[in-house]
Amino acid sequence: MTETEILINQTANAYQWIHKLVEPVPLAKWNIIPETVESSIDWQLGHLIISHYFHSIMVIRGHQMDILQQLPIREYSELFTASVPSQSVGKVDSAKLLADLQFMQQKSLAILATLKASELDHPLEPTSTPHPIATTKREAIDWNIKHTMYHCGQLGLIKRVVDKRHDFGLKLAR
Repeated sequence: MTETEILINQTANAYQWIHKLVEPVPLAKWNIIPETVESSIDWQLGHLIISHYFHSIMVIRGHQMDILQQLPIREYSELFTASVPSQSVGKVDSAKLLADLQFMQQKSLAILATLKASELDHPLEPTSTPHPIATTKREAIDWNIKHTMYHCGQLGLIKRVVDKRHDFGLKLAR
């Protein structure tokens, strides 16, 4: 397996974890903002839409017009990066956020599949906002994986407070 294939598999796995965590939670609970976390499932998903676009698409291949035409990226950026979670409540339908996240994840994986191993050490595509962590495409993809999993931790906490703890299928000895 090539390094690019490993990074793509890790990205896909991180994306799958988001869905394992949130899809069992009833949509009616996705706007609840518990005091302990001060975030919601909706805000987390909106934030991940924007971060996937930035960390695994825009700095890898530049802006993608098909995505910009399909999703309200500017609105999502304002709601889910610059604003506090309480300001996003009721602004976007939860089912639409989930569908938009799935669309973004598919696009992200498709973009990553176009990368050759020789490109991993290439500098990032220029953006008006500098990348906070990465200087190379490898570093940006690695950060996308880590950032996604950090948010999975937050989603797991939110899920536990607003619904129930995640069932990992563990059989504990008594």
